[in-house]
Amino acid sequence: MESRYMNFMCGRDLASMHLAQAYDALDPNGNITIKWDVMSWTPDGYVAVVTMYNFQQYRHIQAPGWSLGWTWAKKEVIWSMMGGQTTEQGDCSRFKGNTPHCCKKDPTVVDLLPGTPYNQQIANCCKGGVINSWAQDPANAASSFQVSVGGSGTTNKTVKLPKNFTLRAPGPGYTCGPAKIVKSTKFVTTDQRRVTQALMTWNITCTYSQFLAQKTPTCCVSLSSFYNDTIVSCPTCTCGCQNNLTQPGSCVDPNSPYLASVVEGSGKNSYQPLVQCTSHMCPIRVHWHVKLNYKEYWRVKITITNFNYRMNYTQWNLVAQHPNFDNITQIFSFNYKSLSPYEAINDTAMLWGVKFYNDFLSQAGPFGNVQSELLFRKDKSTFTFDKGWAFPRRIYFNGDNCVMPPPDAYPWLPNASSRPVVSFLYSILTILAASIFVLA
Repeated sequence: MESRYMNFMCGRDLASMHLAQAYDALDPNGNITIKWDVMSWTPDGYVAVVTMYNFQQYRHIQAPGWSLGWTWAKKEVIWSMMGGQTTEQGDCSRFKGNTPHCCKKDPTVVDLLPGTPYNQQIANCCKGGVINSWAQDPANAASSFQVSVGGSGTTNKTVKLPKNFTLRAPGPGYTCGPAKIVKSTKFVTTDQRRVTQALMTWNITCTYSQFLAQKTPTCCVSLSSFYNDTIVSCPTCTCGCQNNLTQPGSCVDPNSPYLASVVEGSGKNSYQPLVQCTSHMCPIRVHWHVKLNYKEYWRVKITITNFNYRMNYTQWNLVAQHPNFDNITQIFSFNYKSLSPYEAINDTAMLWGVKFYNDFLSQAGPFGNVQSELLFRKDKSTFTFDKGWAFPRRIYFNGDNCVMPPPDAYPWLPNASSRPVVSFLYSILTILAASIFVLA
């Protein structure tokens, strides 16, 4: 039996195909590549296996999963599917006898759910549209379905490529390029002794833009340290402002006696977050606390808090950029992988939860947080607590860039230059006041 599972070794070649308009500095080659492999010809069309590969390092597709759409070039229909289904059948009244699975000019396909009968499955299907990120779980970074197409032509020269591809994961954010014919995909049999290939293959590359996904940010960062009592909160109105006068119900007071009824009646399947009332109004807050200072090491505590009553984050991940990640010694209760977007510079880390322990970030409430501590070894040539050096340069949650506080708001050392300036001005004002009092 031949494997329908494409060799992941081709990932490096495919990952190089991306659209410049959605460039991510920490994942410059990240994209979702859709491979459409024609496996056999039929009397009026072909049977194809369509596979989506997530070549993004830290951005995954979570429940309720992906939906893939396109427009047929001719009058194609879908006779049958395995591992997926279209959301609508369309008008198939012109067919007598056998009725196609879908007759729409612009079908939309979704994944089947776990527990689907085996005779309706193919490899890499039936995960409810969930696709993990390439760095976090490469074995589950793909999703496939099989489609039998009619009215399309039965040779490489007569088949017309679909167009206008759209990918929602589950909401907007992805832009897909045109389908391009590429070298046919090769498949290796399970005994590794024979190689076959698709009759025809085309690729579609989709890239993500946070600006297209949502109008406002989705997360923010707050800061604190052992050497300063100041807690720098997320900037006010980072993800929106409390406005219960013109937009009642825009947030929920956690102390409200009606909290349970509001959350239950809010519509759990809505993509629009229902957040706890805060000054920043963000669904996610990441707190970076510089906890301890040792002779040769220093320690940081990271806490991720979920303020969204409509969302549980399964297999969440966090990406942080800091120059001392090149000398990290130990991480407690989180998984870690070094990301090197600039090759020689190792200053970016990907963190995610331990399976069955803290890989599930619950909705807003008493259990809506996860935390860990990081131990760094000091590099005497660069280490300092001065001028906010100990705080991250950039934070991503689930692939979205989080809003940082302004640099001038960072906690300062007690002997920082800003403190003496205040003391000096205070002294001058005191002297002037005393002089006026004496003269009076």
